[in-house]
Amino acid sequence: MSVVRGMAVKHFVLALVVGLWLGVSLPARAAGTFFTTPQVLKEFFPKSERVSYRKVKLGPAELAAVQGRLGYKPAKPEYVIFVATTGDHVDGYAIIDEELGQHEQITFAVKLSPQGVVERHEVMVYRESYGQEITDARFRRQFQGKTVKDAVRAGVDIDVVTGATISSRSMSLGVRRALVLLDELILKPELGAPKG
Repeated sequence: MSVVRGMAVKHFVLALVVGLWLGVSLPARAAGTFFTTPQVLKEFFPKSERVSYRKVKLGPAELAAVQGRLGYKPAKPEYVIFVATTGDHVDGYAIIDEELGQHEQITFAVKLSPQGVVERHEVMVYRESYGQEITDARFRRQFQGKTVKDAVRAGVDIDVVTGATISSRSMSLGVRRALVLLDELILKPELGAPKG
């Protein structure tokens, strides 16, 4: 009797090893790429004549201002801010950034109006094996209309997705950072620029 069980166990183990080697028994991962940079910019600004970008370095003054408003030091010393224009008119801005989920970086994009209001939020690359619910439109729509004056905090003015708590918080941090970066690095300097 034990020999038969031993043979059955050996066959099962052999089948499991072969299955794992072939990738048959591996669980599906939730990770996925939803947009490339050109794709998301085309989605954000389909009618704009041009989408250019500005690389903005955080000097000591900018770093202090951004850090003071966020409550933490941004991970990058410079950021790329995309600017969509038609003629001389600014149609809007976009910031593509990353925020750490539970284990992996989440790449996301935020579309902002010329006045700095969130118009759209997209997850571009989700690398975690769970928590992908933050890619759902219902979650992402919560960011629409948010401004730099809003808290943009998970559990405060952004509902947390069950099973994606950390990713929900990560996206709230990321969108809030995009709002502050645009305000400090683009909008405030433009307001202070002499009209000519």
